[in-house]
Amino acid sequence: MSVTIALAILIAALGTPLSEEKEVEYIPDHSELCYNYGGCEPVMHIAPGTILKSWTEDCFDGSVKSPSDLPSKSRVPFHANPQTGPFYIEGAEPGDTIAVTILGLQPARPYGISSLSDRPDLLSYLALPPADPPASSERVWFYQVNPERGTVTYKAHDGVHSVEIPMKPFLGCIGVAPSAGEVRYSIVPGDFGGNMDTPELGIGATVYLGVNVPGALLSFGDGHLVQGGGEVIGTAVEVAMNVKLRIELIKGRRTPWPLAETDEWIMAIGSTRPLEDAYRIALRELVFWLERDYGFGRLDALQLISQAGENHISQIVDPNYTVVAKIEKKYLPAKR
Repeated sequence: MSVTIALAILIAALGTPLSEEKEVEYIPDHSELCYNYGGCEPVMHIAPGTILKSWTEDCFDGSVKSPSDLPSKSRVPFHANPQTGPFYIEGAEPGDTIAVTILGLQPARPYGISSLSDRPDLLSYLALPPADPPASSERVWFYQVNPERGTVTYKAHDGVHSVEIPMKPFLGCIGVAPSAGEVRYSIVPGDFGGNMDTPELGIGATVYLGVNVPGALLSFGDGHLVQGGGEVIGTAVEVAMNVKLRIELIKGRRTPWPLAETDEWIMAIGSTRPLEDAYRIALRELVFWLERDYGFGRLDALQLISQAGENHISQIVDPNYTVVAKIEKKYLPAKR
């Protein structure tokens, strides 16, 4: 069953009809980009059922144009992960959920960028036991995009090694405004979504985000062409990206932490510190999902996840760490 069909069944079960689908386009001017979740005025009102075609700037705010452009020198301070949006989703109220299906992601430039920042703490986990952070040397890697082969090319700074890596594009950032009028910097993930850096959030995935303020105030950015587990150097292969999303509204459905699904998986995403608490959040929300929608008793859900579930660290470099807990749909009964 496709994600779109599954989403239609879920919304129909809740008694909320799908709106007639329409398509809008929004391409931001640089001055319209936002660098927070919350605290920015909406750039557009969108009706549920709308397909949005848009564009995002890379995490360096477009400031890195060559390997000699070091982010610490070229980027305006606190202008990391510029967000496209926020978008006011009509009818969305606290206690509802928005469902965002990622229909298309394409690199908007012929190159991607990764960097080691000038933050020495990013390398502190290389010492066993943990010790004073080693000195780091800021450095930029440029990756050539090969659209015909669907790859990017890694080239070592030291030596001549070069290798192609298959692209697996996704949005590193997708979130809504936090609750209680809070404003969070765009490098932060949390219960509102945000900078989750989760590779599963690529084409075909549907992300469920709980609404905290009227209109939800959805924003997205931080396009990644590929990223390994943990994003351990602090960046993926970062790129400006053309984006196509479908946005739906599920009335009366609370989603305390981000959830996502694809044709094959359901998953819950936890972001906090310490790392084990991020996993506890993700595991708990996955158990609750099996209880609520699939008819499991709590301990039965935990038992099945313990044997057939999977989990991984999305990133360990942001102010909060992010962990994904997931299970394949083939192990689950039909939704109630």
